[in-house]
Amino acid sequence: MLAALGRFSVRHRWLVVVTWVLLLIGALGAGREFGGSFTNDLTLADTDSQAAYDTLRDRFPDMSGDGMQVVIHRDSGVTSPEVQHAVDASLAEVRADRDIAAAQSPYGPGQRLVSDDGRTAIATVQFNERAKDIPRETLEQAQASFEPLRDLGLQVEYGGPAVQTESGPSGSEVYGLVAAVIVLLIAFGSLFAMVVPIVTALMALGVGMGVIELLANSVTIGTSGPVVAAMIGLGVGIDYALLVVTRHREGLSLGHDPHESIERAMRTAGRAVLVAGATVIVAILSLYLIGIPFVSALALASAITVAATLLAAVTLLPALLGIFGGKLDRLRIRRIQFDHGGGRESGWHRWARGVQRWRWIAVPLAAALLVILALPLTSLRLGTGDGGSQPTESTQRKAYDLVTEDFGPGRTGPLLVTVSYPTGTSAQQAGGELRAELLAIEGVTQVSPPRVDTQGSTALLTVVPSGSPDDESTERLVHRLRSDVLPEAAAGAETHVGGATATSIDLADKLDERMIWFMLLVVGLAFLVLLAEFRSLLVPLVAVVMNLLAVGAAYGPVVAVFQWGWWPAELIGAQPGPVESFAPVMLFAVLFGLSTDYAVFLLSRVHEEFKQTGDARRSIVNGMGATSRVIMAAASVMVVVFASFVLNDQRTVNLFGFGLATAIAMYALVAMLVLTPALLAVLGRAAWWFPGESRHRPTPANLEP
Repeated sequence: MLAALGRFSVRHRWLVVVTWVLLLIGALGAGREFGGSFTNDLTLADTDSQAAYDTLRDRFPDMSGDGMQVVIHRDSGVTSPEVQHAVDASLAEVRADRDIAAAQSPYGPGQRLVSDDGRTAIATVQFNERAKDIPRETLEQAQASFEPLRDLGLQVEYGGPAVQTESGPSGSEVYGLVAAVIVLLIAFGSLFAMVVPIVTALMALGVGMGVIELLANSVTIGTSGPVVAAMIGLGVGIDYALLVVTRHREGLSLGHDPHESIERAMRTAGRAVLVAGATVIVAILSLYLIGIPFVSALALASAITVAATLLAAVTLLPALLGIFGGKLDRLRIRRIQFDHGGGRESGWHRWARGVQRWRWIAVPLAAALLVILALPLTSLRLGTGDGGSQPTESTQRKAYDLVTEDFGPGRTGPLLVTVSYPTGTSAQQAGGELRAELLAIEGVTQVSPPRVDTQGSTALLTVVPSGSPDDESTERLVHRLRSDVLPEAAAGAETHVGGATATSIDLADKLDERMIWFMLLVVGLAFLVLLAEFRSLLVPLVAVVMNLLAVGAAYGPVVAVFQWGWWPAELIGAQPGPVESFAPVMLFAVLFGLSTDYAVFLLSRVHEEFKQTGDARRSIVNGMGATSRVIMAAASVMVVVFASFVLNDQRTVNLFGFGLATAIAMYALVAMLVLTPALLAVLGRAAWWFPGESRHRPTPANLEP
């Protein structure tokens, strides 16, 4: 099928290229014209925070949406009549908007929203909707109402759940692309050969990103979704094209007709790309089974870019190769020698022989290295970064720093406690008694007087913890309130703890609870794909173990850098804190799929050699000799592309870029170059055994799978 598709693309190459150009223009144009915005949807069914939100929606409708903190600061003070009058005027303008539920002045009696030194005040704006449903124009207009305060020399910053930053291009993508160009030039030694994978990947990425932007109009996609999807799409897009182009150039070097060479490349490398790409997509889409909309949307965005690059690799790429014909190696900067199995040994052949010779030492040493790198994983703490993890120049970070300094870190993420009392109980009186008990609890700095609904049966109390939203003490406080304090202090009442901070904690708990089952599913799927591809029991098992070790070797450094603050955290601007709760499952899905790419590419060639010769040792040497150079080039492209995203100003994107780059580097350098050939050497012919089949059925040398 792939050979026929490649033949069609070559025969109608200009039609295919024009079609892709039209797709690119149409997708980008439609995305820009009709696309939606990117916001985080933290809706969590069957959680206490969601139950609290439901209670707020029914009993306190003006508190059921997300809020924005307007932080006002001036060194000379913010309590003068002039400032108070200006702030009240801004609040009055905000209240006139139908999408605003309430706007609270910091100067009301008993509010405690002005710092003790009088230099900072917090006004609050409550929207009717949660962040994902707040129209962009409403948020911008609300913020614009406070901008005149700057004319009085006041610093005005915005924070809170309603204020979200879309993670757009930061320029780091360009660095990654330039680095990829350099790697491809070195790997191919030809300008034309370098251009084809880059053009293929960029066109596919453009189509994918246009579709994602268009989809955002009907599906809530997180703020980091577009950049994470672009990172993955660019990396795999260049990689897939590189593998096919390399196989095609081998055919050209053998003197094959260009069209015949493309067809053979699609039948061999194209098949490996199709299997690997399908594995990546299935692994990523498996995140839907976790049942969290935010994670599912992020998975969908990433799967779209991978699907676009996969489609480009089997249609656009052969068309471009057909246009270049036999001139692909023109504008050569250096000559590349290809392995044709004619007895000439390269450095990779000698490396494979050395690994085989020292296999009983290589296996434990390489495995020990990956296990040591994974050790910090035992201290993994999931959470959601608060305002302190935002870029230092963002308004959210500035608001967070001001509030933390003058009011304490807990004020940036208060807890909303709802208490629904049985009939006949005075919610006002019972709520007041509960407030007194909550104030006496360790870890609580403030509790608002109870606010009672119109029916007099439900009380709402705002609890300010002593720790920041992502602090362990806040997490312990939330669990303690739910399990011990509230059931005892409000016996007989229905109690819930909500708010953005509690929602983040519930998200982490829910993901932690389902992570192991998701990982087992992805591992099982990968094993079945490799089992079907190679018809061997032990080879898929080896590949799966390699993937697990590589993923663990990525998780460990992620914890050390982003949770503990080890080097290079300061260099890349990563603030220490919990690892984003959705990051481990997302990284696992992506990394398992990507590392399977290399396993399929290497093992397909080894399998091909084994079917022709029946010599397990020789097939490893020849397979590595033929593929290691391109695998290292492909891995290098992935690493530089992913590493460039570490320069992005969003912590989530930093984390993904760092984790993906680390995992691919470890997988390529340790798992692929050392552990896999060493383990295959230990297993020998038994590696390719499958029940019901003979141990070796040679394939004629002139045939390829």
